[in-house]
Amino acid sequence: MAGYLETIEKALDDALPRGRPETLAAAMRWAVGAGGKRIRPQICLAAAVAAGGKAEDAVKPACAIELLHNYTLVHDDLPAMDDDRERRGKPSVWAKFGEANAILAGDALQALAFRVAADAPRNAAAVVAALGDRGVGVVAGQVEDVAREDASRPLDAESVDFVYAHKTADLFVAAAQMGALAGGGDAASVAKLGAYAFHLGLAFQFEDDLIDGDSPYSREKTEALVREHTRAALDALDGLPGDVAFLKTLAEGLVGRSA
Repeated sequence: MAGYLETIEKALDDALPRGRPETLAAAMRWAVGAGGKRIRPQICLAAAVAAGGKAEDAVKPACAIELLHNYTLVHDDLPAMDDDRERRGKPSVWAKFGEANAILAGDALQALAFRVAADAPRNAAAVVAALGDRGVGVVAGQVEDVAREDASRPLDAESVDFVYAHKTADLFVAAAQMGALAGGGDAASVAKLGAYAFHLGLAFQFEDDLIDGDSPYSREKTEALVREHTRAALDALDGLPGDVAFLKTLAEGLVGRSA
């Protein structure tokens, strides 16, 4: 894991801008450098290995998925969305740099994500398409979430499924698919890794709900959903041509985590 994280941090540092306008560069680096688990880019690198390729094949896609993820966080924190002044124990981008600069920093992170994804060593067009498809899905999930919040109604089961599948799981899926494609995986491997990531994303979200104490379901049902989706994620790894040990460890580690 340490090797993956070092690779990701270097790729992000290389990709992010320096220089004029200094405010934009500073805001983008503040957003991306504020910490976080880097789960999505780690999935991307490990998916390349599981598909029979090398982690190095997926460095650009891994960087791209983290850039896109952080763009969504910058915009989610805005007063028009969640109105959060803090992110990961530090001022959110809008709280530190102002709303306008936060919007522009998010826009730039999104654009940069696609620029970096286009440098995938193989299947670049498919890598970019996967990022775009799931990137739109994340926005769709957020729109549904905002609409329900504005209506002051609790999420029904159908809406929970939609929001969680798109707002959370979509970028997990993109990460796995992009890594598999960059690693030269065949269609079956890409599909298996996409299924793994979909269930991993849902398990991750339901475990987050347990940690935060805000699950739309009872604690008992939420715990059952974590177990169900974790098992489905692990099952999806069967038959892949490469090493899946990292992906198995990641899935198993999500269950019962404290943060």
